[in-house]
Amino acid sequence: MTEIHGECAEEFAPVRDAMLANFTAGQEQGASVCVTQAGRPVVDLWAGDADDHGRPWERDTIVNVYSTTKTMAATCMLILADRGLIDFDAPVADYWPEFKANGKEGVLVRHVMSHNAGLSGYDPPITWHDLANAEAVEDHLAAQAPWWEPGTHQGYHAITQGNLEAGIVRRVTGRSIGTFFREDVAEPLGADFHIGLPASEDGRVADLVAPDMAIAAASAAVDLASIAARTLLSCPLDGTEPRTREWRGSEIPAAGGTGNARSVGRVHSMLACGGEVDGVRLLSAAGVEKVLEVQSEDVDQVLGVKMKLGMGFGLMNENVPLSPSPRSFFWGGWGGSIAVIDLDQQLTVTYVMNKMASGLVGDIRGAMVVIAAYQALAEQS
Repeated sequence: MTEIHGECAEEFAPVRDAMLANFTAGQEQGASVCVTQAGRPVVDLWAGDADDHGRPWERDTIVNVYSTTKTMAATCMLILADRGLIDFDAPVADYWPEFKANGKEGVLVRHVMSHNAGLSGYDPPITWHDLANAEAVEDHLAAQAPWWEPGTHQGYHAITQGNLEAGIVRRVTGRSIGTFFREDVAEPLGADFHIGLPASEDGRVADLVAPDMAIAAASAAVDLASIAARTLLSCPLDGTEPRTREWRGSEIPAAGGTGNARSVGRVHSMLACGGEVDGVRLLSAAGVEKVLEVQSEDVDQVLGVKMKLGMGFGLMNENVPLSPSPRSFFWGGWGGSIAVIDLDQQLTVTYVMNKMASGLVGDIRGAMVVIAAYQALAEQS
């Protein structure tokens, strides 16, 4: 039986049980789980192996979390808006004049935040190696035309969202988004999360176990002319990228973040507590509430499921019933990582793993951890 390490408050034992069940079922290699309540960690667990050779997953093991990184980029944007440095209702070109090329004058910052900008992929396509030159990728996006009228449809901006946000951050602050995140978010909160990982930390990184892409491809009916195919083929990934120094060291704010459940939960606990945790205030309460403003609710052209999107995060709907609270929001990463933030309960639940599932829209392992956390809350009331 897999040994679960760390701390778990007795009243949150169902979370520990759910994590153990994932391992017992043979669904995991290594994973970490964190739950915070009112800014206090009540669950901080880790278990399993960090690689195929049996290296243990330790307390400070970190791993690429793919699109859970988007929650960190969104947090940077929320902070800039709260400081009055950007306006979500303003055109992106107000901050980034070159961006208005090819009919993008009407792309608003909120369209970028909610996957409505019409720029879900790179045109022409790029490789993931190109992402290492962030400014060149920003120029690439600034020059291209949108694939649909901005603001009329949602389509998951799988990698491009981070570059679009980074382009705004760079022009407003004079800093890269990775630098801004480190200096204005991670360091003040003491969060071990990185958008652009220093080489000195490579020894702590767990290897992702890439999904079986053949199975994933066989299970999908692919129309190569569709927005979904054009998006995903515009910068193909196979799950092996984070094993390279090039990927880990690059600032890829939609998919390249490295951390663990504890560090993701630390940043999110600030949001859950109205912008302040342990005396560190990064946002006003009103700035956090912006997340809950519905931007779109439609079948996503890339994901193929109905999504309800707020400002930088997903909101609960019938397809994502992770939380009973209407004042909660979430996001997840390719392979299965997931994070839920509940303003009513001042709760965060985070699950991060290294054995990837093949689907783009999460899997049951993280969902069971979240369900267990809410079960624990219900039993306390």
